[in-house]
This record gives sequence, structure tokens and C-alpha cells, in this order.
Amino acid sequence: MILAQPELLRRAAAGDGKAFAELMQERQHAIYALALRMMGSREDALDMAQEALLRIFQNLGAFRAEASFSTWTYRIAANVCLDALRRRARRKESSLELLRGEGFEPSDSAPSPEGAALEHERAEEMHRALASLPPDQRAAIVLRDVQGLSYEEAAEALGVNLNTLKSRLFRGRRLLRGLLSGDPEPFAQKHGLSNKG
Repeated sequence: MILAQPELLRRAAAGDGKAFAELMQERQHAIYALALRMMGSREDALDMAQEALLRIFQNLGAFRAEASFSTWTYRIAANVCLDALRRRARRKESSLELLRGEGFEPSDSAPSPEGAALEHERAEEMHRALASLPPDQRAAIVLRDVQGLSYEEAAEALGVNLNTLKSRLFRGRRLLRGLLSGDPEPFAQKHGLSNKG
């Protein structure tokens, strides 16, 4: 018997693990994908996804349907990842591991080996550039440009107003363009290394 989401929410909030598993069946992949793109490694993404699921379960009683359940879960997952990234930055760990692509399945029209290698190199370059962004800008880009949330949903998921989200997207996209074009100037300006006067 398939239960409606409100009934699943009620039962899960009351501690029903089976109801929670059914409720999260569709959401857990999206939560892992978000964590992977934000954290940069599968191991960290698994840890953060598990932490996010635990927090969602613990806070189900606080869900008031003011936002969609999907947006609410994104917000919790994004905050779990941002908290971890901030802790990592405070410990001054060297850099994030390279982000890895998920689920590549060659099709009948697969590119040549050279084309596949070039595409893989471009994807790795994008992952490195994305991983070098400040966590707040990375979260905005991942939610809006990668996960496809609307501006309003992404802002709500990050707990910021729409103008703050747009500002983070603008700065993050500009920095990404500079990093991907090989122009170190945006990166140098961000870190006060510019020689231009």
C-alpha cells in the first residue's frame, strides 16, 4: 500500500523508520548528488548525505510545509555540507579533492576515445574550478545551475534572500568563467594578488 506524503510525514515524524525510508526513497539520490558536488569526494558525500538524512529524520516534527518538502530537504543537506566545508576551512586543510562524475554510461553514439578523453578532461577542469569556489558561491551554483532549482527554491534552500543568492551566483559564475578561461585575474583579485593598479 502506497501512502500519501502527508501520512508518510506524520508517521515518520512519530518515529516510524519504514515510513521515513519510503518518504526519502525519491529524495536520497538528489541529496547524495548535491553532497557529491559540494564536497568533492564520494566518501565525504556519503558521510554528508547520511548526516543530512539523520538531521531530516530528527527534525521532521519541525517541518511545517511552509516550503515544499523537497526544498526543505535540500536546505538541510546544503547546510550540512556548508558546515563541513567551513570546518574544513578552519582546519586549513589543503584543498578539496577533485569532484568525480557520476554514472557515465557509454551510448551507441559514444564519442571516439580522443573525444571521450577530451570530454573527461573538460569535466575534470570544471570540477576543479567548482571545487575552488568559496563554499557559499559553490552551494548557490550547485543548487541553481546543477540541481536545477528555481532562484526562489535555491534561496530558500540556503536560507538567504533572493538578492543574496543572485549576488553569490553572479560572483561564482564570474570566478568560474575566469578559472575555466585560464584567466587567473578574477582569482587573483579575490585573493588580493592582482598586480593591476
